[in-house]
Amino acid sequence: MSTPETSRFVRLRVELVLEVDDEDAVTGAALRRIADDGDMPAAERAHAESAVTEDTAEALAYLIDPFGLVGEVPGVELQQASWSGERIDYDPDSPEWDLDEDDDGESHDEGDGEVAEGDGEESHGGGDAGGADRAG
Repeated sequence: MSTPETSRFVRLRVELVLEVDDEDAVTGAALRRIADDGDMPAAERAHAESAVTEDTAEALAYLIDPFGLVGEVPGVELQQASWSGERIDYDPDSPEWDLDEDDDGESHDEGDGEVAEGDGEESHGGGDAGGADRAG
């Protein structure tokens, strides 16, 4: 009797809802991160600055580092990450936001940005850029 092979890859889903009290602070931090990235080409820098200035959700998405979430976890290596930011209507009392609810197996990925390990850049598919390319 043979043992079926099990994939070594695990998809970890994390959904965060953040309350932004100071949009200027978030935007400023994102702009500083862009300015500090000496490897970013000028055209990409201009696009990133525009995106984070126009939308605080994009500025937040630019500041989030999925590599930082798992970088210190022993025995794992991040292979790919996708994330985005969007403004939402949030009611903590609504059953829609019940975090204890079982996952129904559906894909809840709403973002279109993906980062493959090592390239440190987000790529966006489709027409509207929807976010800034960012270093990991």
